[in-house]
Amino acid sequence: MLSWKFWRTALVMTLTCIGASVQAQSGTIKILVGYPAGATSDTITRVLAEAMSKRLNQTVIVENRAGAGGQLANIAVKSAAPDGTTLMMTPVATMAIFPHSYGAQLRYDPLKDFAPVAHLSNFQIGLGVGAQVPAQNLREYVSWVKSKPDTNGFYGSAAAGSIPHFFGAMFAKSAGIKLQHVPYRGTAPAMQALVAGEIGALSTVAADVLTLVQGNKARLLAVAGETRSPQFPNVPTFREQGFDLVANGWYGLFTTAGTPPATVARLAKAAIESMADPAINKRLQDLGLEPTGLGPERLGEILKADFDRWGPAIRDSGFKPE
Repeated sequence: MLSWKFWRTALVMTLTCIGASVQAQSGTIKILVGYPAGATSDTITRVLAEAMSKRLNQTVIVENRAGAGGQLANIAVKSAAPDGTTLMMTPVATMAIFPHSYGAQLRYDPLKDFAPVAHLSNFQIGLGVGAQVPAQNLREYVSWVKSKPDTNGFYGSAAAGSIPHFFGAMFAKSAGIKLQHVPYRGTAPAMQALVAGEIGALSTVAADVLTLVQGNKARLLAVAGETRSPQFPNVPTFREQGFDLVANGWYGLFTTAGTPPATVARLAKAAIESMADPAINKRLQDLGLEPTGLGPERLGEILKADFDRWGPAIRDSGFKPE
């Protein structure tokens, strides 16, 4: 026969879960974003917050916690009450890249401290070359680099420790060539360097070089998605050109670990329905994104796969954060 202590404990746990669920359905929901206002991640979050607010019939606000490359938002959500009122919208980097590049310095565990809610969108990484580079495809680029590795083997990215940085290292290993990474302070100066011929190639978010490609100032040789980018339908993937590389960037919605499953499911439903809205879909596509709208289980699978994918590339690069 079960003791009264057992029933008291069970009752307390039940009431706690009910209380958390009621709070999550009545209070204000905050979505934290680890980047400043105006960034793509901030724009996506504000679009999502407005849409989710209508579907949940709750106030959903966006709070910018910029700093440490996006880590501050993750740390805050890790420490929040597990009631579904504090979420974060983050790109793949803070969850699958930083654990390998920062190691023990990182103050959260992406696989243990958060509950996946919804995968929102993908964005493609691409390899572009300046107009002065004769290569028209990846095979020709590899041959060009091999012909003069000391002068042709420089590629840039918007920042050291970024996904494009590590993807360049991943491609170099796959192609059997030596590439020297040149980090810049943002996408704009990296693109200027490409146009000026300071670097031969640029590993970057594909959508960022659209204007350069349209102006014949650069060529995009390949994109790293499983399929071609809707923005660049004539640009083949790395796989199509014989390099078994897939590296989608993505944005995902997470909350604090331990949040009741019913609360997570409710939030996920609102986020997924928002991504399916044609108007929102169009707004994200205009930003160069590929809207998805996948549930918690699938987001967890993608996170784990990317966590495992990026580890070797980061270790091979020898990168150490400042």
